[in-house]
Amino acid sequence: MQRDLWQELCNYNNLKFAYRKARKHKTTKTYVINFEENLQNNLLLLRSELLLHSYTLKPLVNFIVRDPKTRKISKSDFRDRIVHHALCNIIEPIFDRGFIYDSYANRKGKGTLKALQRFDYFKRKVSKNNTIKCFVLKADIKKYFESVDHGILLNVIREKIKDNKVFWLIKRILGNYAGGGEAPKGMPLGNLTSQFFANVYLNELDQFVKHKLKAKYYIRYVDDFVILHKDKPILEKYKEQIEIFLKTIKLELHPDKSKIIPLRKGISLLGYRVFYYHKLLRKSNIRKFQRNISKKINLVKNGILPYDSLLESLNGWFGYAMWANTYKLRKNLMKEIDKMFN
Repeated sequence: MQRDLWQELCNYNNLKFAYRKARKHKTTKTYVINFEENLQNNLLLLRSELLLHSYTLKPLVNFIVRDPKTRKISKSDFRDRIVHHALCNIIEPIFDRGFIYDSYANRKGKGTLKALQRFDYFKRKVSKNNTIKCFVLKADIKKYFESVDHGILLNVIREKIKDNKVFWLIKRILGNYAGGGEAPKGMPLGNLTSQFFANVYLNELDQFVKHKLKAKYYIRYVDDFVILHKDKPILEKYKEQIEIFLKTIKLELHPDKSKIIPLRKGISLLGYRVFYYHKLLRKSNIRKFQRNISKKINLVKNGILPYDSLLESLNGWFGYAMWANTYKLRKNLMKEIDKMFN
């Protein structure tokens, strides 16, 4: 018996589960509190609009962030974010089973730490436990989220999603960013659906690298990827073939950020610099943390935030920093904070 994806998506329990996901870490926000005051009616109304195809998305709210680099973030209305979660709850498992093992962004059981551990494992395999020279193709796709072609993405989605109503909703969500035009493209940074569709779109690249190029030591995290090999000429050939393939899905490698680097020089990967025998945190990440923690210290000193909030931030960052050689940095920081508050 064929599944009715649309009924599953619109099911009240799915919408309630989606609401819980959308409000995570945002329970004190006014828009969440307002929605929650009349939760059942608000979810039932949303369900009715979806079932009647009268659901419309609100315009995205755009703002600029400049740390660590300038980016435009597009924020969806809270109600629309619930629908994004409801959609992904239903369709993500359908696609995820077809993704390669070594795609690490925005997937259950994956993430930055798993990607780093996998890189360490590949590094030992390729370098024969650090006894021979190893090279890394470190690549980045130029303006990835701005470049995703809606027509190509929808064709890929259509191969697995035959339900016309679900497909209608996907088109609505994509169209909320790019609008009309002969060849609509682009996805907003910040949307859950954008993160998911990013993996769907670049799964085409993953399959090409793994099955056509037969590259064994490949890892992708969103639009950044690495391939390790002991022979530089083979990586140069991979790079040429990838550039040709990316043109078929209307993407291109970033000319300045896509290079073949000897591992001994260190590879910039997910906020770390990775070498044969050790890892360092990128200086920009340390500076960003120091700025943020200084602000929090002042808020605690002025009685605006509790001391526990400062400890929570420190523990969170230490959990990230401990995977690099930062023992002295963490120890000295805790000494300074102890002096301030004891």
